[in-house]
Amino acid sequence: MRKIDVFNHIWPQPFFDALIRHIGTMTDMTRRSGEVPMMTDLDRRFEVMDMFGADYQQILSLASPPLEKFAGPDGALELSRIGSDAMAELCQKYPDRFPAFIGTAPMNNPDAVVEECRRAIEDLGAVGMQIFTNINGKPVDLPEFEPFFDYMAKAGKPIWLHPARTQKFSDYETEDRSEYEIWWTLGWPYESSATMSRMVFSRMFDKFPGLKVITHHAGGMIPYFEGRVGAGWDQMGKRTSDRDLSGVTKALKRPHLDYFKDFYADTASFGSRKAIEHAMEFFGEDHVLFASDAPFDPEGGPMYIRETLRILDSLDVSEETRAKLYHGNAIKLLGLKP
Repeated sequence: MRKIDVFNHIWPQPFFDALIRHIGTMTDMTRRSGEVPMMTDLDRRFEVMDMFGADYQQILSLASPPLEKFAGPDGALELSRIGSDAMAELCQKYPDRFPAFIGTAPMNNPDAVVEECRRAIEDLGAVGMQIFTNINGKPVDLPEFEPFFDYMAKAGKPIWLHPARTQKFSDYETEDRSEYEIWWTLGWPYESSATMSRMVFSRMFDKFPGLKVITHHAGGMIPYFEGRVGAGWDQMGKRTSDRDLSGVTKALKRPHLDYFKDFYADTASFGSRKAIEHAMEFFGEDHVLFASDAPFDPEGGPMYIRETLRILDSLDVSEETRAKLYHGNAIKLLGLKP
């Protein structure tokens, strides 16, 4: 059965070289990525992919951190262009391995972001654009980012939403950093969930009809907290005395929980069967897509692919549903060749 991995990461060599030129030195996160051979070594990537047969394919995307963390507006635009050009070239050269790629939007460059998205999608063939859950600390629902969402909705292309949080987001008011990598393990799912919530309650799905968003890591916390998200937010404003929030949910065209179910989720869950099952139950089998988050596992690539395949192969679902997860939903959503 064809298996299309819609959320895995790469730093093509031209992008990696440009990145190092921009930042001048390795940071914690760039070192983490740069030390994984599969990120920059194409031969190693092919070696790992071949472990899972000719039916395994990857939709390519750049790895975090966000471009906005690396460079200012002009530099982020340059990195975005180099990354998209390099991934498009890989897709042209190895179409059986890489049927498509995802561009990365330089969100800190509002004057150029829409044109770069248009170039990536319409000129290079990107099937969508990746953004991160905050833009240098700014929420994505600010007016300055609306032209991007307007373009993506009208283009009919999905947005890949990747969490972004560092140790600088402290867990306690009295501390200046997050300890024990809590910022990653627990902070990233929270980041995804907070951004999804901001998008819903700021009426982005009403403002931009047809907006499609693929959330990383099985939809963050949302599927686990359906009760709090649903009935809990039915009482929005009851816990807040200094602001009137009573009109927030009333301003929505549909019940707020319906909007959360409009998101798509991937299966990149670090080998958690329960996370995938919760995502399927909450978002529905038509809104869940196979993804591995390779190569960021203890083995440097194969483990998360292998474990995700094992889980999907053993799910108590029909073969029709399994085919949707592996390739059917991706083909339909991304407009890929069957």
